[in-house]
Amino acid sequence: MSDRLNSCRACLAPQPYLFLPMGDHPPANMFVRESELAEQQPSFALNTQACLHCGLIQVADQIPADFFRHYLYVPSGADTMHTHFAGLAKVLAERAGDGLIVDIGANDGLLLQSCNALGCKTLGVDPAANLAEIAASRGVEVHVAYFGPETAANMIKKTGQAKVIVTTNTFNHIGDLHSFMSGVAHLLAPDGTFVIEVPWAKELLDRNEFDTVYQEHVSEFSLLSIQKLGAFFDLEVVDVTRLPVHGGSMRVFLQRSGISAPTPAVAEMLQEEEAGGMLLSATYDDFSDRVADIGRRLTAMLGDLRAQGLKVAGYGAPAKGNTLLNFYNIGTDDLDFLVDRNPLKQGLYSPGMKIPVRSPEAIETEQPDVLMVLAWNFFDEIRAQQSGFAARGGRFLVPLPEPVLVS
Repeated sequence: MSDRLNSCRACLAPQPYLFLPMGDHPPANMFVRESELAEQQPSFALNTQACLHCGLIQVADQIPADFFRHYLYVPSGADTMHTHFAGLAKVLAERAGDGLIVDIGANDGLLLQSCNALGCKTLGVDPAANLAEIAASRGVEVHVAYFGPETAANMIKKTGQAKVIVTTNTFNHIGDLHSFMSGVAHLLAPDGTFVIEVPWAKELLDRNEFDTVYQEHVSEFSLLSIQKLGAFFDLEVVDVTRLPVHGGSMRVFLQRSGISAPTPAVAEMLQEEEAGGMLLSATYDDFSDRVADIGRRLTAMLGDLRAQGLKVAGYGAPAKGNTLLNFYNIGTDDLDFLVDRNPLKQGLYSPGMKIPVRSPEAIETEQPDVLMVLAWNFFDEIRAQQSGFAARGGRFLVPLPEPVLVS
């Protein structure tokens, strides 16, 4: 497998611009069991490229075959996502009416559980059998498979076409976007709507969110890149909504060409991307320089805290955090342990740096002085949950968009 792309996976333009080579990283959700600590993890070069024709930020897809058959990330671990998906469910229900809603990348069923509560007809698709079991316990049916044209054809035989197809933070995992979109175009009803939720690449650039890129997040989308990709399949971007979740995201609505006129929000966001220099190499060079500077400052801050004899732990063991830890070489000399609310990660060790992951109760038993917030996109929620830690004088080290200690 090549460690860089020769053409953009969205618009197919040649030679995406290499601007942030981050060295070798293991897959960001390939957590390590204690019995595996002495083993060498498989790692792959994380060469971040940008298409200067559509603004797609991307890395080559080097994830091993069937990696997503057993997966450790679940959105239900964050209270924020329960509220977020409840709101999205209302949007989808309004568009679907009595038609079928299909969630590609249904994960543990949190979104479709909210849709079912509104009386919707639903079906999930996800390759992770372990997560499909959790979804089933919520009353959500999930077809266990990777999505593509063949899966779409099998689903149509069973359920017919879908009035709404939705994918939330899954589109950025897809290596072959054109095969995926071929399946969407086949499964979607003629008057249906395809809804994509993903982090917005312009926010990534503006807020220095380099850690959003990892071996499983192979694409970070501009709206222009989705517009150009959709055109290959006669799908047109008709609306877009900005979202605060995950450090700044967008909810993009596509329909078959000619069904609806695009809202003014579409043109506004496209213009904002162009004005932000998303098609200029200098924009990405400046970003790379900022990321390097943040690394120098962050590691200096950690070194100073350690020199003072303070105990430092990490809050959250998200995939994005593992990009940051591995790129900046932050390991057990810097962080005593990580905590995460997701029980699937507790008792394991972080990929690459092999920092132990414990439950949040360890904050009380171990009494760290500082929590470095790796799940910075949920900092407000974490800060509220850890009011006791703060009350006894604990401080939070938030690494992005700029390293800062928060009392």
